[in-house]
Amino acid sequence: MDDNNRNLILATVLSFLVILIWYTVFAPEPPAPTEPAQPVAQQGTGAQPAAPVATGDATATADLSAQAVPAADRAGRVQIDSPALAGSISLAGGRIDDLSLLKYQETLDPSSPNVRLLAPSSATADPRIDTTGSKPYYAVYGWTPGPGVDPASVPGPSTIWTLESGDTLAPGKPVTLTWDNGAGQIFRRTFELDDNYLFTVSQSVENNGEASFSAAPYGIIARHGRPDTQNYFVLHEGAVGMRDGELVELKYKNIADLAPVAREGRADVIDVKDNGWIGFTDKYWMTTLAPAPGQSFTAVVKYAEGADIYQTEARYPMQNVQPGASYTAQGYLFAGAKVWGVISAYEDSPGIQRFVDSIDWGWFYFLTKPIFRILHWLNAQIGNMGWSIIALTFILKLLVFPLARKSYISMAKMKELQPQMEAIKERTGDDRMKYQKEVMELYKSQKVNPAAGCLPVLLQIPIFFSLYKVIFVTIELRHAPWIGWIRDLSAPDPSSLLNLFGILPFAPPAQGTLLHSLSLPALAIILGISMWMQQRLNPTPADPSQKMIFALMPWVFMFMLGGFASGLVLYWITNNTITIIQQYTIMSMHGHRPDLFGNIKASIPKRPKRDSKSGSKGK
Repeated sequence: MDDNNRNLILATVLSFLVILIWYTVFAPEPPAPTEPAQPVAQQGTGAQPAAPVATGDATATADLSAQAVPAADRAGRVQIDSPALAGSISLAGGRIDDLSLLKYQETLDPSSPNVRLLAPSSATADPRIDTTGSKPYYAVYGWTPGPGVDPASVPGPSTIWTLESGDTLAPGKPVTLTWDNGAGQIFRRTFELDDNYLFTVSQSVENNGEASFSAAPYGIIARHGRPDTQNYFVLHEGAVGMRDGELVELKYKNIADLAPVAREGRADVIDVKDNGWIGFTDKYWMTTLAPAPGQSFTAVVKYAEGADIYQTEARYPMQNVQPGASYTAQGYLFAGAKVWGVISAYEDSPGIQRFVDSIDWGWFYFLTKPIFRILHWLNAQIGNMGWSIIALTFILKLLVFPLARKSYISMAKMKELQPQMEAIKERTGDDRMKYQKEVMELYKSQKVNPAAGCLPVLLQIPIFFSLYKVIFVTIELRHAPWIGWIRDLSAPDPSSLLNLFGILPFAPPAQGTLLHSLSLPALAIILGISMWMQQRLNPTPADPSQKMIFALMPWVFMFMLGGFASGLVLYWITNNTITIIQQYTIMSMHGHRPDLFGNIKASIPKRPKRDSKSGSKGK
């Protein structure tokens, strides 16, 4: 077999493996069976997060159990109004349970509603808040009573707070809630909000009693029922946190399967000595509790089977407040979109350690992070993610150009050695071992590396996966347009050959389905043509089986890649185009210009000639 053809077949096979792995490993998992939804009438008195149990060390909590929560109209609400967020805080429990993201919509439709991140349970819902299709998901704060302290003397999830100062929570306009337990202690909770997605939450207790008072503050993020996740193996959705420099990730199915912990139920309880954060992450959104840097706390992930509530907690150490003294615990709540520039800035101020790792960078994080950084910078310069992907492809090809150059030079030299290899083949006959030995000696004497053609291909695999990860998980690619009909580079090309790309008056199969992939989107067709052109740089193999493989592979890829994100297909088209130009130029410079048009002509099947005398087909 010709070594150039061998390298090309290897490249084709490796690329095919990439596609096969994507379809088998990264395909969505079947959705887990869920219990029937609890009727709304029952949710009104349904389970709420329970305050931690008084143990003296604030490291254990009771099982989630039903707690009466006052009606919303009695409790009232404080509005949230910022450039990035809109919603409200319920005075029932002082919980943040109504939050929408003003910069993001559910779909590309301009009339589509904003993405809703947090939603109240029916117990604290306001009829003016539209939570259609949303499951209860909220952040609530409270205090754990110390030894000998009456649990009724500390605020919890059902406490009715009073608005002490401020009227609307907005950047530069904090609000403070207060609650007097009637036994000498006054509790306050102050909320501050920046221009993006970070709440600063300060919890304080002022002891006006005659005896010392012990309690421990905590924060809870609760999700009622398992959320509707995308269920991709390549994507983490569930609990995420940082515990003294260690990244922790637990999918929802793993949270529900946690081993029982005494007095906790199914839980994961870890003491954090220095820095950390804990919360829930979706593909693009996240809600996270982050104590002040340097503050020790206990990070908890737990699941209440009976109530079907997933919960993360940040519990602060127990405090003993003397008469006439006060204590304040400060922490942060991130609730919003995982925008790289925003969350990376929070690493600097207020100093949330490795917060950018809440983005699921994947196994190839050492490639994924720098690739995204370059793409992000290019987009800032160009202003269009599609052209930025094309520019990124040129940069990546430039980085591997030295290897590509050696590969193409090696291919040119191997063409020069073809007559000598044919002579060796005639001399050795059927003795394959002798033939291989002499060929390797020839390569060695001429300083030719037959494996050089494989190196650029091998490098393409981790780059491909890394770029796939970047396009799939980063919110900067969500709903990012390129040109014309490509309005979302994170989604498959919506066009289809079946309706002549929109000319015929009927809709193609649903975007992202197998049928849509098989209906040949425009970018997939262009990709198939680019792969076919790349093959034509080398003569068509004489061996019938090789010839068949070469003939089929571009069109197999064309059908399979229709379901990929259009940004990734755009990268592959650009990569193929650059490869064609590089190979043609370098091999021409070394005296072996590929006969592109001749190879194209030779690849076209010829019709059998007819015998002019008999009129029969020639043999």
